Amino acid sequence: MAASPDFSHFVKTDAEGRSRIDLAIDGITCAACLGDIETAMKRLPGVMNARLNLTSHRLAVTFDAARIEAGGLTGALEAIGYRAYPYEQRKVEADEAARFHLLLKCLGVAVFAAMNIMLLSISVWSGEGASMSNETRDFFHFLSALIALPAAAYAGQPFYVSAWNSLRQGRVNMDVPITIGVVLALALSVYETWRHAPQTYFDSAVMLLAFLLAGRVMDQAMRRKTRAAAGNLAALKGENALRFTPGAQETEENLVLTPVAALAEDDRVLVRAGERIPADGVIENGASSVDESAITGETLGKAVRVGDNVYAGSINGDGALKLRVTAAGNAALIDEAARLIDAASAARSGYVRLADRVSQLYAPVVHVTALATGLTWYFFLGAGVHDALVIAISVLIITCPCALALAVPAVQAMASGAFFRAGLFLNDATGLEKIGEIDTVVFDKTGTLTLPEPRVANADDIPPDLLDLAARLAHSSSHPLARAVALSARSAPPLPDARETQGMGVAAPFGQTEAWLGSAAFCEIESPGAHADASAIFVRHGARWARLLIRQTLRPDAARVLDRLRESGLKIAILSGDRSEAVAPIARGLGVESWSGGLKPADKIAFIDERAAEGAKILMVGDGLNDAPALAAAYASLSPIDAVHLTQTQADAVFLGDRLAPVAAAIAIARRARGLMRQNLAFAVGYNAVAVPFAMSGHATPLFAALAMSASSIIVTVNALRLRGPGKAVTLLLGEPKNSGSEPVRKAAPPNPVAAPSA
Repeated sequence: MAASPDFSHFVKTDAEGRSRIDLAIDGITCAACLGDIETAMKRLPGVMNARLNLTSHRLAVTFDAARIEAGGLTGALEAIGYRAYPYEQRKVEADEAARFHLLLKCLGVAVFAAMNIMLLSISVWSGEGASMSNETRDFFHFLSALIALPAAAYAGQPFYVSAWNSLRQGRVNMDVPITIGVVLALALSVYETWRHAPQTYFDSAVMLLAFLLAGRVMDQAMRRKTRAAAGNLAALKGENALRFTPGAQETEENLVLTPVAALAEDDRVLVRAGERIPADGVIENGASSVDESAITGETLGKAVRVGDNVYAGSINGDGALKLRVTAAGNAALIDEAARLIDAASAARSGYVRLADRVSQLYAPVVHVTALATGLTWYFFLGAGVHDALVIAISVLIITCPCALALAVPAVQAMASGAFFRAGLFLNDATGLEKIGEIDTVVFDKTGTLTLPEPRVANADDIPPDLLDLAARLAHSSSHPLARAVALSARSAPPLPDARETQGMGVAAPFGQTEAWLGSAAFCEIESPGAHADASAIFVRHGARWARLLIRQTLRPDAARVLDRLRESGLKIAILSGDRSEAVAPIARGLGVESWSGGLKPADKIAFIDERAAEGAKILMVGDGLNDAPALAAAYASLSPIDAVHLTQTQADAVFLGDRLAPVAAAIAIARRARGLMRQNLAFAVGYNAVAVPFAMSGHATPLFAALAMSASSIIVTVNALRLRGPGKAVTLLLGEPKNSGSEPVRKAAPPNPVAAPSA
């Protein structure tokens, strides 16, 4: 007995001591393969969990290394007809490209052969009862055989190999009825040609292969496009980084070109202008503008300087940056996004599981139905062997459950891609369906409706030179309000010789006099009084001064998104742990009538449970640690990707960027996907309800059966392709604002809000 291959270097160990390996699987053709593979894995001793991603053909196995070796897993898969090897992105992509090119070549051969055979068949049909002699008709049949047999032998490879592997292991997948139907149609046609019969079915067999291959190519292309998202994200990190030699002076001479995979936390790296940032990190020296469009979807450049966080995959603009790595290996934000994409495409919702179970049971039913139909016609309805066999072949072809198997996975694959393009990543298998069913959206305030960090709210009212001066002073202060001021002008360099008085402010010589940033007393200014809903910090240079109002600002599109959600029929509420005085102006500005402040996690859960008891299906959107229980209690949930980890894990999906548009996109895409899933399932069921009796009654020829079955598969795939991106879906759900010419009615804020503390 051959020894198991050593895959130990591909095995990872989690925090609980369990081993995990990702395997690439060859030979997967349909949903039935999924159940076979996962069941075979779970039967092995020591295997705790096995999850197959139908989109990427990636099998994640969690096992006890003390009871079974990783190499034993691949042996068990090969025993049931599947080749398995450790998942490596480049090798998998190369193998996938080779399979796709084979499908294209098979499709080309099948289409070319089908067109030529149809020309000959049309000549035979038009010559019946006319001047065509029997010899000419036989000659055309003979030519059809010369074209069809080698073409079918080549073009049918994907089906024949899969069917043979399945039968060899005592299983039946969807390629078995296809193969039997094609082989029987060809064999019967050869026999009919030999007997000088008036009809053959070479056109049916080759046409069936052409249409099925077209559907499979479309499905493969769709899945490759969705799957490429995670691979493209991983590629954004680049391969190498300029790392300063640890312990040495951080100069150009001590830079070493290092693979990105070898970077460790707290390494120092240099990123030159125009280069891609290799790892998540915090800037220790330098200032620049970075393009984070690949990470957050924001197309405008973002100014960054000392103390700011930057993310792997972003492109550095016009200045050199020295970074301290904060997330090494596969812990970067971009890796988390790639994992979420992979999890989304591997997730199986209720509709997917239903379709999987039905399609697995359906394949054996196809053969029994075809056999029973043929025997019934021969023994009880007076048909001859030829006619009974033709009817059985038609039933075998027309009842193949390809459309049913593709109905939901095709939509889910497209939905995952649409989510990614909208800056969203699914966490939970059922999230797509649940988000599509919600009727109420509940938002947390801080960090969700507002940006995570406070900003200068009145920046447009302050002279630009004073604002820049304030930012330069703020870079030398550790006060939270100074941090907000620094964000207003990131590119401004810090002032030299700055001196900070703890808790009061910072001062530095500037020009011919001093510049101050801090409290009114520190800047020797008579305070104009507290502001109702903001903290204040002052800047002074000579006789000139300005008050900077610091508050958490709304996400840029918050008002527009909430207006659109309301117009789509959704109810909106705000639940916040912040004080009511801080929540009131936010609710008033957004026109939200149902809001509460000063809530504890239990209060938020009580609100959700109360509404759920009334029949509401609530989508909770939150980011804080105190939001995690509410996210778990809600019918569906969303969270920003910069939320705390516990909150992310409770969310059905997470979103990127500073905008709320992904929330609207999630609802739009989920609603659209849910509708398409139901349409596809209804069509697949309806097709079989009509086509099967029609074929069993003897009214369907093999050619008609081939066209009908192939067309059904293509229809559900094309229907899924309608979900190509968030733009159309958002328009379909939200449309244009009905009240674009006027503001929505806003609820008045409670009187006498308490002023925020000043610096």
